[in-house]
Amino acid sequence: MQKRFVSLREDRPGNDWLARFVAGRAEAEAWYRGTGRGVPPTTAECAAQLRRHMPELLGEYERVCDLVGDDELAHQILSQYRSPPLTHGCTQAVWLGEGGPALIRNYDYPLDVVSEHFESTCWFGHEVICKAQRPWGGCLDGINALGLVASLTSGGDPAQGPGFAIILVLRYVLETCENVPEAVAALCRVPVALPQNVTVLDKTGAYATVYLNPDRAPEVSQARVCANHQDWRRSAAVSAGVERSMERQQEATRTLERAGARLAELVGAFLTEPIYSRRAVSPTVYSAVYRPADLSVDYLWPGNIITQRIGWFRTGQYVHEYGVLTT
Repeated sequence: MQKRFVSLREDRPGNDWLARFVAGRAEAEAWYRGTGRGVPPTTAECAAQLRRHMPELLGEYERVCDLVGDDELAHQILSQYRSPPLTHGCTQAVWLGEGGPALIRNYDYPLDVVSEHFESTCWFGHEVICKAQRPWGGCLDGINALGLVASLTSGGDPAQGPGFAIILVLRYVLETCENVPEAVAALCRVPVALPQNVTVLDKTGAYATVYLNPDRAPEVSQARVCANHQDWRRSAAVSAGVERSMERQQEATRTLERAGARLAELVGAFLTEPIYSRRAVSPTVYSAVYRPADLSVDYLWPGNIITQRIGWFRTGQYVHEYGVLTT
């Protein structure tokens, strides 16, 4: 199976963004309507909650609403407020040894759902490079020009609540925060719709993993590795993949803590099973190595690497052949 990836630069959403949104509207609507959710919020409620919790983003939200026109469902989708339940696998780790600080992550998700875009944007005067995800502003992981990195994984339990999709919260962190303490404060303040784990790292080597859950208060941890569970006893009842999540986390931890370990070994482990997934339901779409002190990121696939840097973002395309995936 093949998937195309596109690296593009668009300082602020405009006509090119609108064309992408229109092309992916059906997919975005299916995502927002979801399954297992109640009545969606009204447009007024969406805007009010965005104004309350992430007011800095309100102007850009209104901008994209103006671009799509008089379309209330589109405005609800774009708010990413009270998003539906979704769970898939990811793994990430913080490296503080030689060649660091660095954040290494695998993003595992159905290939036909993940957006193809890596983006460079500049909403508020500083550049953000991220793996973008529709419908608007979504970030799966990214770095800003101030040397802050943020990356997410699913938290693995079924809780749902009145909050925002984590991909928009991650955008908020990268747009408004300079360092780990500021990022942790923002993550603990903004409500999330679903259980999520977010690891943040800055150019000084400060880091934190924040376990977010609509059912309980955020937990700030110095864990250097996380996958797709928080309290495994809560996750196990609903996630068939909790054992695989624990296996990935344990393998990454063993590699990270091995005597004489090097960054290249940790990256190699992330490109090898069990951390690297070849399961058709949720394969590893890409890996990433963020280096905040260098303001750079390497996006990795077996046999290929794309390096991007703040101030030196290269546009282009890449098609990856995933081969035959397993069931």
